[in-house]
Amino acid sequence: MATKWNLDPSHSEVQFKVKHMVISTVTGNFDHFNAGVESNSNDFSDAKFEFDAKVDSINTKNSDRDGHLKSADFFAAEQFPEMKFESTSGIQNGKIDGTLEIRGEKKPITLSADFGGVITDPWGLERAGFEFSGEINRKDYGLGWSQVTEAGGLVVSDKVKLLVNLEFTQAQ
Repeated sequence: MATKWNLDPSHSEVQFKVKHMVISTVTGNFDHFNAGVESNSNDFSDAKFEFDAKVDSINTKNSDRDGHLKSADFFAAEQFPEMKFESTSGIQNGKIDGTLEIRGEKKPITLSADFGGVITDPWGLERAGFEFSGEINRKDYGLGWSQVTEAGGLVVSDKVKLLVNLEFTQAQ
């Protein structure tokens, strides 16, 4: 029987990074998200990961930009309130395969996966930690708004880096 693991949101984070005007990087977070994992093995090589983030919780520390990202130009949060990841493999050779859904578009994705291990915390809970990272082309997911600077560079890069750090506790 598979062991279930529940997200510890206070020790987890979901970030993205995108170039702005070619010269700098803007970091954003999704403040509300959930994840779970089931696995028969201690190395999570057969694990089934599921993850979803509430698009309306996007936070780039700029309310005008956050509002634009929630609009139809980007995430269309009202129509597509969640982005989702579902694994199609366990962690193998530092990678995990899955399907990423943003704005109703589902695409296969391979993420780098760093399994931090399993420990027993001071309260007797078993904890497991993971760092996932990867890149997407935002236009593949319908995030098509674009504008070009006078010098010919994009205001917002098409390439978006994903960084997801998750800590789980074993279900009791």
